[in-house]
Amino acid sequence: MNKLLEYGRKAWFIVRVMSGYEERRIRAYRLHLQDKIRKAQAKREEVKKLPEQVILSEVRRMVEEMQGLNRLLEETEAKIEEHFKPIDEAANRIINLQMEKEERRMKEMMKIAHEQAMMQREATMRSIMSSNQQEINRSGLGSEDPAQQAQEQKK
Repeated sequence: MNKLLEYGRKAWFIVRVMSGYEERRIRAYRLHLQDKIRKAQAKREEVKKLPEQVILSEVRRMVEEMQGLNRLLEETEAKIEEHFKPIDEAANRIINLQMEKEERRMKEMMKIAHEQAMMQREATMRSIMSSNQQEINRSGLGSEDPAQQAQEQKK
């Protein structure tokens, strides 16, 4: 009976080969394997690209976070400047008042120094004139004409 079954199997195989069924089955199996191989290679390529994509997405996320922080920082700086603006204006006014006081004080000091210089100059001129007059009187060269004496004093 086993021989009969084996003979039937061989016959059936020959019929399939002759009809082309086995060849189609082998071709289909080969195409199926090629498709699996192609899918596996595509998946392998995706897996290779995955770390790059993860890194790029992480970098993008970090850049977006930094941009958000920069915006927040700029807004905070603007709020701080806005908050301290009245204080800065008051400080500028105080500084300007102090500068004006200093300028006035310096002008007054310059005026006083100028007046003192003029007074010293006049005093010096008087002392020179009086010493000249005394010398003239001592030397006896004094003329009796008061107009000439005035001219000599002016010299």
